[in-house]
Amino acid sequence: MDLPTIVNLLERTADTVVSALSGLDDWGPAGTAKASQYRSDIVADAAALEVLGLAGVDVMSEESALTRSPGSEITVVIDPLDGSTNAARRLPASAISLCALDGDGPIAALVVELPTKTRWTAQRGKGARRNDVAFTTPAPPSVDKAIVSLNGTAPIDLGVGQYRAFGAAAVELCHVAYGGLDGYISCDRDGHGPWDYLGAWLVAAEAGATMIDAFGRDLVVIDPEARRTIMAGGSVEFVDELNALRHKWE
Repeated sequence: MDLPTIVNLLERTADTVVSALSGLDDWGPAGTAKASQYRSDIVADAAALEVLGLAGVDVMSEESALTRSPGSEITVVIDPLDGSTNAARRLPASAISLCALDGDGPIAALVVELPTKTRWTAQRGKGARRNDVAFTTPAPPSVDKAIVSLNGTAPIDLGVGQYRAFGAAAVELCHVAYGGLDGYISCDRDGHGPWDYLGAWLVAAEAGATMIDAFGRDLVVIDPEARRTIMAGGSVEFVDELNALRHKWE
């Protein structure tokens, strides 16, 4: 499967999910064994799997784990609805996050912010784009003046300028890549599955931002049980400083 075909597949999958969600009346809890699952999660996942299944690729989804397709050399990692709690409450931070991986790692990514219809895209070695306009990550300010998004709750004052907490990692990490947010700190431990961050990881990497696991583990994994502690920002030095602040309490 060549790169244009992969990119088209991600776009078709996202469009199908958007269409499926547009007809949804009940966005509330699904009542399944997975306590945090919403009806929107199930609808979005089913719509995505239909497109990806016909394409014959492997799929790793937050909602349906890992689905193998014989002979596939591509894995699509997907969060069909990142920020589903926000979406259920009509809060303006939710997205569809897709990342295609081949034997060398992430090759193409698409994150679609649902409330704004903003599309973040990246292709390996070809840069990052926001609504089809190329961009690079600006240099971050000093940490004490930075606007930093949090996942979880910080048990101490981290010493940054201001905090935000959107509740949708893919959205927040794309905004870090773009420079709207200066950084991202996981205050909890191992709160992110690969579907939460891989789409934004490629966007960030191609834009020139830095994203790490707070404990030095590889972020590029195809394992539905893997969990990571994500830290991100506009430079290696900035992220290292955020990480040092985080490790003051752990």
